[in-house]
This record gives sequence, structure tokens and C-alpha cells, in this order.
Amino acid sequence: MTNSPETKATDRSSQSKMLRGSAWMTAGSIFSRILGAVYVIPWPIWFGANFLQANTLFAKGYQIYSVFLVISTAGIPGALSKQIARYNEMNEYGIGQRLFRKSLILMLAMGVLSALALFALAPVLAAGDPRMVPVFRSLSWPLLIIPLLSIMRGFFQGYAEMAPSAISQFIEQAARVLYMTVTAFMIMQVFKGSYVDAVTQATFAAFIGAAAGLLLLIFYYLKQRGRISELVANSNNELEVSTTDLLKGIVRQSIPFIVIDASVNLVYIIDQYTFNPMMHDFVVASDHQLYNLYALFAANANKLISITVSLAAAMAVTAIPLMSAAHVRGNQKELQHQIGSTLQLFNLVMIPAAFGMAAVAGPLYTLFYAHDTLGISVLQFSSYISIMLGLFTVLGAVLQGLYQNRLALFYLFIGFIVKIVAQYPAIYFFRVYGPLVSTGLAFATSSVLMIAALHRYYHFALRKTIRRLIGVLGFSLVMYLVTAGAVKGLYLVFNPYSRLQSVLVLMISVGLGVAVYAALVLKSRLADYVIGSNLDRFRRKLRIK
Repeated sequence: MTNSPETKATDRSSQSKMLRGSAWMTAGSIFSRILGAVYVIPWPIWFGANFLQANTLFAKGYQIYSVFLVISTAGIPGALSKQIARYNEMNEYGIGQRLFRKSLILMLAMGVLSALALFALAPVLAAGDPRMVPVFRSLSWPLLIIPLLSIMRGFFQGYAEMAPSAISQFIEQAARVLYMTVTAFMIMQVFKGSYVDAVTQATFAAFIGAAAGLLLLIFYYLKQRGRISELVANSNNELEVSTTDLLKGIVRQSIPFIVIDASVNLVYIIDQYTFNPMMHDFVVASDHQLYNLYALFAANANKLISITVSLAAAMAVTAIPLMSAAHVRGNQKELQHQIGSTLQLFNLVMIPAAFGMAAVAGPLYTLFYAHDTLGISVLQFSSYISIMLGLFTVLGAVLQGLYQNRLALFYLFIGFIVKIVAQYPAIYFFRVYGPLVSTGLAFATSSVLMIAALHRYYHFALRKTIRRLIGVLGFSLVMYLVTAGAVKGLYLVFNPYSRLQSVLVLMISVGLGVAVYAALVLKSRLADYVIGSNLDRFRRKLRIK
């Protein structure tokens, strides 16, 4: 089968949409995650000796809340973007609009039910810790409106418009962080109140952020309503789909999204309810000490690696509608190209980001939490595990975009079995690193099975992807050595225990690491091969031959 000019043009268009969409979603995710982590910086000062306890309450609340959030949206935003992209490809914009309106009503009902459920179940979910009850109940409020926010993001993503979603993410986080920072300062520093009250307001901040994000998306929708109405008016209107069939289709497509989207949080919940009991079998420690150990990986490290994992999440959100549209066109060559490009782009971005975070773990952890040798070591290990989390996120999205939902769920189920079986021995051998080891094994197993299935069914260029992966790994290792060496060298001049001086160490070492990696991928032309366009103008600006 030869590639016609039309096929090549479609491939270039898909590649361009993938890069543009990923750029928007990556920017939105990165900035929002950084904002979402910024609140931690003053917490050690304001909360004092109760900092790790406060951070643990926050993390435990959010992990349960995240599962309720995925259930409340029922995976419908992802399924909606997939279905809208499908109908738009058929020039049936009217069906997509009708589906969007019905989904809004469904989401409103789901939000109310989920909020009531979390509020009522708070004492049970607290598992005997009365401090968790107000935290869980404060998180029931955002469940009322976040489903509406998510469905509007899904609508724009179905049109391959990632800017509204990205900007709303940033606005949502900015409003949330502003509220939680102000309330934490007022409660802990001005009124000398309870750290539980401060955490409760910090979790309620999700409602404030969601409201801000929703208002922005409503503004975008009203602004584009004329253009959307024109597309609807010029639709083919040849496809007859009943409202019942529309909702059945969206619900059927949404079920895998529920499980896949909640998978990382479900794994974290396994840690939440098993770490302390299992550690009690091996070590003599109080619950307070184990809470502090749990906070090192579940709260502190996870908060920071979520920044790098968000890179993968951004690619996943972009990949789903593009894969779905390519699947509708039935172009096998385009599908092969799209799968290979998605994996190669993930490798090019995610692997150096994870290696880089490991290299600067010392000053990064010190900046956010204060210097702690064990905490820094846990963050370094978590940085490498984040590659597996990100890879699973992208592969799950690719399979769903290709309507391989059962395969995605089956391989996830195998990963969960690995996690459960490995949890106890991993904690026995590796103690605080144990949950990270079992999580890495679980998602690595699922990811290998997913890659094998994609190659088996779609025959994408696996060898080429592996060759370029080796190149990325080599360049990332060089970047890691240079960056880690720079950190050690700077520590001869700067105080590793100073948060302010850690900022300077981070700026210099990260800048050097980025420059080294960029020079390597540009000099070798690896970036050109993966991105699919000529980057000579960047080489000229950087004077790289």
C-alpha cells in the first residue's frame, strides 16, 4: 500500500494536531501542577511540627476524593471527546451538540449523587481517624460542579481545541492555591487555630478553583457558539441516532475511562490502607511515625512527580480524539504512524523530565519541604517510577482511542493483581520504598502487555521506536550526570539546607540540564525524527551544526 498525497497530508495534519494539542495541554498541566505544588512551600513554616501530619491528611483526603471524582464524571468527558471527534469526522456536528447537551444534564445528576455519597460515607472512609471526617466532607462540595467543568473540557477536546482546557486548568489551580494559601496563613498564623481546620479549608479550595475554571469555559463556549452553530447548520444530517442510543453509547464508552482514569489513585489507595498495618509487622514504630513515613512517598514525593506525570496525561488527552478520528477513517498507515509518534513523543519528553527531577531531587525537595535525606532519596526513586505511571497513562489512552477498551481493562486488571501480590514482600524488603516498587512492577507489567497488543494488532514501527528510545535514554543519562554533577558542585558553594539557596541551585542546574539535553537531541537530529519537522531554525539560533 503506497502513501498517496492525501494520506501524507492527513498524517502531517494529525502530527501537527498532536503536537499543537500536546503543547497546549502540557503547558496547562505543567503550570497548573506547579501551582498546585506551590502551596506546600510555606506549609512547613506555618504548620511547624504538624506539617507532615497536615500533609498526610491532605493526601489521604485527595486520594479518596479523586476516585469519587472519576466516578462522578463516570469517564464521560473522555468518552465525550472521543465520540464528538468521531461524529465531527463524519460531518455530523449536530449529533455531537445533542450529545453534549444530554451529557451536561447527566453530569449534573452524577455530581449531586457523588457529593451526597462522599458526605455521608465520610465517617466510614475515615477508618477511625476523626480528623479525616471534615476533610472528606469539605471535598464533597467540588463534586457538585467539577463534573460540569470536565464535560465542557471534553467538548472542546472533541473539537481538538486544547487551549480552553489548558487555560481553564491554570485558572482553576490559581484560584484554588490562592484560597488555600490565604486560609492556611489566616488560620495557622493569625488566629493560631487547628491544623485540621486549615487542611479542611485547603481541600475546600477545590470548589473555589472549579468554579473559576467553569466560568472561564462558559465564556469560551458563548464566544464560539456562532461558529459551532454554523458547523451544525452545514452538517450532513444523514445519520439518525436516538437520544437513548446516544446516551447508551456514551455510557458504554465511559466505563473503561472510569477505571483507567482512577487506576493510579486506586493503587495509591491500596497504599493508604495497607502501608501502616504491613509496616507494623516488620518494624516497631508508633502510628505517628508511620504517618510521617507514609507522607514521604504518598504526599511529598507524589505531589512533585505529578508535575512530570502531567506531561503524559496531556499527551493522553490529546491522543484520544485523534486516535478515534483516525480509527473512523480506517487508515491503517495513519494509525501506525500515530501510535509510533505518540510513544516516541512520550519518550522524548517524559524520560528526560523524570531523570532531571531525580538529578535535582535534593534542592527541589528542600525548597518544597525542607532538607531531609530520606525524603530526597524517596523522591529520586519516585521520579523513575513516574515513567511507568506516565507510560501506562498514554498507552491506556491510545487503546481507548482505538476502541480497544476490553484490552485496556484486562491489562490494567493484571497490573492490579501484580500490585496486590507484590505489596507485602515489597514492603518487607524495601520498607518505605516498598509501595513504590510494587506500583512500578504493576504498571510496567500492564504497559508491556499493552505495547505487545498494539504491535500485534496495528504493526506500528516498534523497532524504530525502540531505537529512538535507546537514543533518548542515552541522552537523558548524559543530562542526568551533568545536572547531578552541577548540583554537587554548587553545594560546595551553597548551603544544601537553605530553601532560598536551593532556588539558585535549581535554576542553574535545571538550566544546564535542559541546555545539554536540547543540544544533544538537536545535534543528533533525534528531535526532528520524533516531531516530524525540520528544526534547523532552532539549531541556527543555538549555533548547533
